[in-house]
Amino acid sequence: MKIEVVLTEADIAQEFTEAVQARDVPEKFFFWSPHSARAWLSLSDDPVLYGGLAATWGALAGESRALARNLAAKVPVISLGAGDGARDRMLMEGLKQAGAQCHYFPVDASQTLLELACAGADDDDFETTGIKADISSPVHLVYAADAAEPPRLFISSGNTLGGFDPLAEIRYFAQPLRDGDYLLLDGELYDEKETMARREHASVRSFLAAMLTGIGIGGDDGEIRFDHKLDERHQGLHLITRSFRAGRDLSASVGGQQVPLERGERMGLNFQYVYSADSFRWLLREQGGLAIEREYLSPDGRFLTALCRK
Repeated sequence: MKIEVVLTEADIAQEFTEAVQARDVPEKFFFWSPHSARAWLSLSDDPVLYGGLAATWGALAGESRALARNLAAKVPVISLGAGDGARDRMLMEGLKQAGAQCHYFPVDASQTLLELACAGADDDDFETTGIKADISSPVHLVYAADAAEPPRLFISSGNTLGGFDPLAEIRYFAQPLRDGDYLLLDGELYDEKETMARREHASVRSFLAAMLTGIGIGGDDGEIRFDHKLDERHQGLHLITRSFRAGRDLSASVGGQQVPLERGERMGLNFQYVYSADSFRWLLREQGGLAIEREYLSPDGRFLTALCRK
C-alpha cells in the first residue's frame, strides 16, 4: 500500500486541539478517528440516505464507455475526499470494462478511510497511490493534481463540496484542471420537507456523536442541533448549520488537554451546503468557470451529479 503524506497526523492533531478550543470543528475532523470513520461508513451505506446516489454512480459505471472515449488509454483518477472509495471503484470498474486502465489517487485527510480506499482498489487490481491531504487547502489540491499528467478524471462524491464554503472550494477544485481533464462531482439538492428531516436520521446523529464521543462528550452531556439558513450571496444556496449545546458544565479531552464547556455553551460542528438545481449549476459555471457536459439526477431526486470540464 502506497500513501504519500502531505498532511501529517501531528499536524491534524494540533489543528483538532485548536478547533475544539475555538469551539468550531471543521469537516475533516469528523472522519479522522477510527471510531468516526466507522460511523461514517455506516452513514454512507444507509440505503435511505445514500441509496439514490449509489444508484447514480452505478449508472455512471454502466455508461463509462462514452467517458473512456474522451480519455487516454491510461486514466489517472483523482478522488477528492475519497472516503473509503466505494463509489470510486464502481466507476473505475466501468472504465476498466470499457478498455481503460485506471491509476487511482484517493485523496483524504483520514488515515483510516484512505487505507480502506487503497486496500479496496488494490484488491480490485487497480494501480493505487493514496494521498493524505487536506482538500480545503489549494496547495494540497495542486499537489494531488500534480501526481499525474493530463488528461485526468477528477471525482468528488457525496456532496463533499458542501462541507466547505462552496464559492471558494469550487474554485480550488477547478484551478488544477487542464485541457482534456474532467471533473465529476455531485451536490445535494434542497427539499423544503426532506432536507431537515434527513438530518434527524439516526445514522446522521450517530455520525456526529462519534466525534464528540472521541473527546469524552456523551449523549447525556447536551444536544446536537441543526439550523437552516439562506446564504444571501446567491439565490438557492442553503446552509445547514450543526452545533452541540452543552446541557451542563463539562470538559472535553483533546490532545492531552481538558477544554471546559459551560452549560449552554455551543460548539460548532461545521455545516453543510445544499442547493437548488439552478444554484448548483451557477456554482459550477460562474464560480468554477466550468462547462457542464452532462447531468445525472439520482432516482430519489436528492443528488445532482455533473460531468464538467474547463
